[in-house]
Amino acid sequence: MDLTRFPRAALTDGPTPIRSLDRLSTHLGAELNGVRLFVKRDDVGPVGGGGNKLRKLEFLLGQALAEGADTVITVGALQSNHARLTAAAAARLGLACELFLTRSVPREDADYTGNGNRLLQDLFGARIHLLPGEADSLAEAEARAEVLRGEGRRVSVFPSGGSSPLGCLGYAACAAEIAEQAALIGLDFARIVVPNGSAGTHAGLAAGFLALGRDPRCVLSYTVLAPEEQARSATIARARDTAALIDPGLTLPDDAIGIDGAHRGPGYGIPTEGMREAVRLMARTEGLLLDPVYSGKAFAGLLHDVRAGAYPAGAAVLFVMTGGVPGLFAYRGEFAGA
Repeated sequence: MDLTRFPRAALTDGPTPIRSLDRLSTHLGAELNGVRLFVKRDDVGPVGGGGNKLRKLEFLLGQALAEGADTVITVGALQSNHARLTAAAAARLGLACELFLTRSVPREDADYTGNGNRLLQDLFGARIHLLPGEADSLAEAEARAEVLRGEGRRVSVFPSGGSSPLGCLGYAACAAEIAEQAALIGLDFARIVVPNGSAGTHAGLAAGFLALGRDPRCVLSYTVLAPEEQARSATIARARDTAALIDPGLTLPDDAIGIDGAHRGPGYGIPTEGMREAVRLMARTEGLLLDPVYSGKAFAGLLHDVRAGAYPAGAAVLFVMTGGVPGLFAYRGEFAGA
């Protein structure tokens, strides 16, 4: 798989590490049913507090710079990790940034509306446009881009989560990275687990493994945003578009995308007890911080499945930790005094 023909901005520092969750495994003991758990630290990164969106932004901003952009606009929820990292990456690259943020989660407390990612979006110098939850933020962003273009600005607009086919190439590249790291440490991962919001992480990994001649069914995601079937449809579409960008001859089977909707809870950004347990457990055994919106719910799903015997004894499972630590501060009340 050759992605060198696509412009790429340097926002990451090479492969993110993979390590065994030894302390967590000792704590869980027989509950693991002999499964070996590993984590890929995609939460780390040199820009904006780190997180998986940097992989997508490398390709999105690479293309924007190649086209001479001086301004980037993107969309997301009020506590969007993607919006935070877009603002940070734009600052690093000397670009103006505007964010269209929707009130997608029914919360008005000061922690949620002013802390976490919202605090950092302002700190990185982005111009913020706040919208009601039902607003078409992408349409608003495109309209704003036209206004700016009329003033002589060169503007690139990115979708929610950076999950366009171009952005998803970041996780196609990650698939190759995982394959190389697994070979170096002598592991064959039975499953690679990720959260699924805008579907780009799963779609990119599936397209990447397909391009490598491997079975994309090795990836499983837990949806945290859309209901299960809607998430599956979106992920299949994005994976096919991404695969076509890599190689028009690639064909993704209809059953290539596995998604679990059982740990989404009442909706996007709404806490679940499984999430709270997963966040506390990872923090207290490994010193690692899962976020409450994405990786917390996905890791809760993985823990549930492992405990339920979904994997055979000895199977190695890789959890891709996608970041979003600033979101913990927006959910302070969920963990205060824990």
